[in-house]
Amino acid sequence: MKCDRHARQRGGLVLISAALVGVGVVTGAISQDDHALEEVHKYRRMLEEGNPAELAQARGEQLWAATRGPKQATLERCDLGLGPGKLEGAYAELPRYFSDTRKVQDVESRLVTCMVTLQGLGYEEATKGWYEPDSDLEALVTYVGSKSKGRSINVPGARPEEIEMATVGEAIFFRRSGPLDFSCATCHSREHRRLRLQEAPDFAAGPSARSSMTQWPAYRVSQGAVWTMERRLMDCMRQMRWPEPSYQSDVLIALQMFLQKQANGGVMEAPGIRP
Repeated sequence: MKCDRHARQRGGLVLISAALVGVGVVTGAISQDDHALEEVHKYRRMLEEGNPAELAQARGEQLWAATRGPKQATLERCDLGLGPGKLEGAYAELPRYFSDTRKVQDVESRLVTCMVTLQGLGYEEATKGWYEPDSDLEALVTYVGSKSKGRSINVPGARPEEIEMATVGEAIFFRRSGPLDFSCATCHSREHRRLRLQEAPDFAAGPSARSSMTQWPAYRVSQGAVWTMERRLMDCMRQMRWPEPSYQSDVLIALQMFLQKQANGGVMEAPGIRP
């Protein structure tokens, strides 16, 4: 009986020791992750002194004033919601409803509308290579976004079309779908959540939504390129194994409408730097 008791005690000590070792391993892993995350933040702070997105911004400014297309016209009369050619603060108030297209549009779809109507480009030509690094649309979006720096996000929401689009965007955000049964909210509706070394903003909470949405368009350190919000959303859907939506589709614009409304009041810092 005494031997059995000692054996049980030794077994208990072994289990406790194993548990403590396990805790140590987990704690060590968390510590390493925190250290790596801090290094990522340091790298981002270094880049902020010379954000690579500034190159895309400068190229976008040139494209804005360049005569292009069959009509040999510039985009300087493009109306992004505040009147022809008015860029200051325009990005911060998109998406919004436009009476000429009778649609709610984001910055990318609106720029394409201007390229088609003002410059005479076809849709395919205007959107050609939109997903490639240093594309014309990426540069134009970066330039337009930079003209809202220091302005507060203030997405209109009074028109029925805007209300409907925001409602649809919220439904998409919380909808679980695909082979992984994921929704946007799976990763983006709780505080202090991380995906590998990337912090996942909580878009259900205003402060977190504002800290994220005010950064876009942004230079993505992990990709070595500037990404627009549409490209970022499409990449999220790819990772969730959702069917890929068409570029400039209502799905992407509705999601942006919801996310931007969640970030209302946030002060624009774009172009930003993201992981």
